[in-house]
Amino acid sequence: MTSEITTIDSYIAQYPSEIQEKLNAIRSHIRECAPDASEKISWGMPTFIYHGNLVHFAANKQHLGFYPGENGVACFLEKLSEYKCSKGAIQFPYDEPLPLELIREIVAFRLKENMEIYELKKKKKKNK
Repeated sequence: MTSEITTIDSYIAQYPSEIQEKLNAIRSHIRECAPDASEKISWGMPTFIYHGNLVHFAANKQHLGFYPGENGVACFLEKLSEYKCSKGAIQFPYDEPLPLELIREIVAFRLKENMEIYELKKKKKKNK
């Protein structure tokens, strides 16, 4: 990736069409689930923001990386058993269909989590 990449559109455009299809699919499903989230490039990858980082995704050599954070992985470990996961990342191999419904569930979970954190912070600030 070059430093000239500043939008998700330009990030996706740099990849071959078969990878672009996967990247566009995950992006559109995240948008459907989180229509009020904003988009940006953060840490060199497409990022959705809603009261803080919501999720990131990125093209890698053999897989699409999906980064919902530690809780976004931990709470779905059972459903993620067929995928390689680390503390805050999930690897979706390019040669398999994207689990779009599972991605939606994870994004919905992260939306709820971010809203709860936001409301707590707001409440604490109000009580000061």
